[in-house]
Formats: sequence, C-alpha cells, structure tokens
Amino acid sequence: MEYSYKPSGVCSKNITFEVENGIVKNVNFVGGCAGNTQGLARLCEGRSVEDVVSLLSGIKCGFKATSCPDQLAKAVAKAAKQE
Repeated sequence: MEYSYKPSGVCSKNITFEVENGIVKNVNFVGGCAGNTQGLARLCEGRSVEDVVSLLSGIKCGFKATSCPDQLAKAVAKAAKQE
C-alpha cells in the first residue's frame, strides 16, 4: 500500500513510500536536501518497518527538534499502525 506523509519541522514537503509485508519500498521525498534524502531513501528501501523506525527515530537536524530521517520514522510507524 502507498502512503503519503506531510512532514513537519523540516525542509522536505512530502514523503511517499510503500509498505508491503512489513517491508519499506519506493521511498521518495519532495524537497529537502536532495542528496541526503535520496541517500536516505535508498538506505531504507528493503528494510523492515521495525528497522527503519529503530534506526531513524530521534535524529535531529542541527538545532531543529526533528529531521527528515526522524520524520520518515514517524511516517513509517504511522503506516504500520494502519496495516
């Protein structure tokens, strides 16, 4: 199933991804630091929901309370609850 998440407190404007049998796929960010978000997307694809949430939760960007990785973790956790 495809999900769309509007992050808050970061530069990216939207995150889309799929979760299939507990595995994260097709992660895409709109906005944000292009190289970082592309790298993040590739590193998360094929990982379990639990791995993504565990690895990325709580990461901060500079002085911000959150980051694109942290927002992806929140999005994936929310999607997992909907499945």
